[in-house]
Amino acid sequence: MTLIKSISGIRGTVGGRCADNLTPVDIAKFTAAYARFITERNGGRKITVVVGRDARISGPMVERIVEGTLLGCGVDVINVGLCTTPGTEMAVITRKADGGIIITASHNPKQWNALKLLNERGEFLDADEGREILTLAENEDLVFADVDRLGSVISRESFNETHIAQVLALPAVDVEAVKARKFKVVVDAVNSVGGTVIPELLRQLGCHVVELNCQPTGHFAHNPEPLPENLTEISAVVVREKADLGIVVDPDVDRLAFVMEDGRMFVEEYTLVAVADYILSLAKGNTVSNLSSSRALRDITQRHGGSYAASAVGEVNVVAKMKQTGAVIGGEGNGGVIYPELHYGRDALVGTALFLTYLAKKGLTMTQLRATYPAYYASKNKIELTPAIDVDKLLVTIKERYASEQVNDIDGVKIDFPDNWVHLRKSNTEPIIRIYTEAHTPEEADELARKFINEIKSICNL
Repeated sequence: MTLIKSISGIRGTVGGRCADNLTPVDIAKFTAAYARFITERNGGRKITVVVGRDARISGPMVERIVEGTLLGCGVDVINVGLCTTPGTEMAVITRKADGGIIITASHNPKQWNALKLLNERGEFLDADEGREILTLAENEDLVFADVDRLGSVISRESFNETHIAQVLALPAVDVEAVKARKFKVVVDAVNSVGGTVIPELLRQLGCHVVELNCQPTGHFAHNPEPLPENLTEISAVVVREKADLGIVVDPDVDRLAFVMEDGRMFVEEYTLVAVADYILSLAKGNTVSNLSSSRALRDITQRHGGSYAASAVGEVNVVAKMKQTGAVIGGEGNGGVIYPELHYGRDALVGTALFLTYLAKKGLTMTQLRATYPAYYASKNKIELTPAIDVDKLLVTIKERYASEQVNDIDGVKIDFPDNWVHLRKSNTEPIIRIYTEAHTPEEADELARKFINEIKSICNL
């Protein structure tokens, strides 16, 4: 069992001993630390926080503890219930709240849950803010409100319909163009909140929807990370149903992957590439993705006359770089699309609406659209960490060995070779080291990954 405390929040497996797992005590302590942080940065005045959750089995339990703790800290609560991560972010913005807590462990298996923390802009807290909350929680110097200063629940109502309406109102989303194509779409929402939201969005876009794993029970039908090896079921259904495409989202609906009409993956990396291609066709601009994302976004951006920049991995880092460069579109290669015309957060609803608009306007099939993009292939691997492995020392060793190449060490170590690249970094959310590679063929990407996996094992005597 595991509890991971990081600048991005607290995440762990449910049950077990305090401080070693995600228990009610840990949840309350961390929530109280967040409440104190937000209250103090607002001069001690009474504040309001939005609370939303995905459909995980532990979600209702965690939600009640979070809400009760906030009330006990004198914080008013807007509870949006079963809601996507981007929907909760939009609720903070729309309701003019002072912050938000999203109860979700994203793509982790069902035994995990987590608290993701938002500021008043509906964006994730930065590293310094996260460290301050960790310090407050660990020092246990927490004071609760007396009976006359307790918080209250302002409302308990869904925000999902409002979020859908906000997406469909975007000028870049052409609802009528999508309706005219009458797309048949298979949706796999891994039995979480996306099973409610994505089909409704598609129906309002005039699509015929085939639902697969769309009951928000929290009993994930397969590994919830939207990777090809976990998506064999939807691939078969797309072909069987003669659908135009398949849509896959993770449990909190900030990642988006597509399946082509022949059952093959459009590839998660190309979700952002295609959406960026559309946005850049409307107006010249800059783009941003993280170091682990495909070179294809750089190529497409340059094709449209814009500039591309890379950030450290993590949504907060992508957002900071987007603001710095004035990017019109950005995100992460894991299928996370950030469109600042609506908000600075990865949003599968925005990604879906923009992608279908572009597909409709181009008049192409999924396979035809995919063929218009540069051919890159990624290999994503990981090595489980043990206490004996000094990851920082390992990365320094790798950096020194490849000092003659183009090396970027703002987040782990990325080595750009002329025809391919490798990115090595320690995960912030799991006890693993990630090894991402990209090349012009799958074989080359896999071979590069094997080379570095073997090199790491040799260095660490594994």
